[in-house]
Amino acid sequence: MRILLLLLVIGIFAETTWGAEHWKEFRGPEGNGVAVGSLPPLTWSESKNVAWIIPIHDRGWSSPVIWGDQIWVTSATSDGHQLFAICVDRKTGKIIHDLPIFEVEEPEPVPAENTYASPTSVIEEGRVYVHFGTYGTACIDTSSGSLLWKRRDLKCEHEAGPNSSPMIVGDLFIVNVDGRDVQYVIALDKFTGDTVWKTDRSVDFSKVPVHKRKAYSMPILISTETGQQLVSPGGQAIISYDPATGKELWKVLHRGWSIAPRPVFGHDLVFVVMDHDHPELWAIRPDGTGDVTESHIEWKFKKGVPARSSPLLVDDLLFFVDRKGILSCLEATSGELIWKHRLDGNYSSSPVFANNRIYFFNEEGAATVIKPARKFELLAENKLNNETMMASPAIAGDSFFLRTDEHLYRIDSETSK
Repeated sequence: MRILLLLLVIGIFAETTWGAEHWKEFRGPEGNGVAVGSLPPLTWSESKNVAWIIPIHDRGWSSPVIWGDQIWVTSATSDGHQLFAICVDRKTGKIIHDLPIFEVEEPEPVPAENTYASPTSVIEEGRVYVHFGTYGTACIDTSSGSLLWKRRDLKCEHEAGPNSSPMIVGDLFIVNVDGRDVQYVIALDKFTGDTVWKTDRSVDFSKVPVHKRKAYSMPILISTETGQQLVSPGGQAIISYDPATGKELWKVLHRGWSIAPRPVFGHDLVFVVMDHDHPELWAIRPDGTGDVTESHIEWKFKKGVPARSSPLLVDDLLFFVDRKGILSCLEATSGELIWKHRLDGNYSSSPVFANNRIYFFNEEGAATVIKPARKFELLAENKLNNETMMASPAIAGDSFFLRTDEHLYRIDSETSK
């Protein structure tokens, strides 16, 4: 019995440490913006708690991903002709690899607010997987920097540039491909890059304008009583798949397109933002089959919902901030509004939760820190030097890793120095 208890404690400790030391994909270890066991700082500035700062060449809004002592980001030239993967030493901030991955002959134009390197990579022991949407996907050996495989046939017409980020589920690399021309979800063998399954979106797009067929979100993996599900937002529908086979399990039809926020899951509900121009937050029960549009939407919330930033679930409360800085707190199970508060600036990056604090970063590099509570409680406000920040933050150990338009920062707590 003592040995069993010891093994259990070791397992719990290892899981907590894993969550604290690695930030493997967009929104962290569980894809929900929560950093278990981390104690990042409450306050910082350009002259306080900055362990290092390094320039990152060219442009990219991909978030940092972290495994052990390595941080990876992607970048691209402004014209989209060259695409890069960059590895930084977590302790020192020195560049380990600066790899040209793809040359692009005729990139589509992208608006000024996007880049050709906006999708966030996904990382695991020994491998990092970089994705540039229609322009290419590659698996890189994190030690040598050599390419293990690449694909350049996951083509679609983005219209406004790439944004959907990939994820790893077991031995599968999975990504949404939702363009104006084609719409599907695909799973590749993560070791070889070969296609394991590919499932077209089961939506009748024949009467839908082409610009309303696209989306920029990524799936989440959820566990239910009947097994795992891959819940994937797309244009005109939210669809759940069997992650092993790509078989469709259920779908909810909607009128939205250009969806960017990643869903979150809790209380047996999936919380999904649908639409870009008139975003709404829907709570969906994931226990149905087939078209459950009329039967499995628990509630809808329609005011102050973000078109870019993802929602954050902490216990029984949902927090989210729209582009204009309207911060909302909802009761997760009912959708009831608890409170609203206006923050300064515009918001694109997704919030994170660590050490019983929620951090919101605006596009000017300022951060507002609050308590996850049923009334607005401000803890701190922090500012970097007028740098644009569209990428969501990463956390590893007790440090923030913040990507701006020009730099990558490591921001430490006082205790981690």
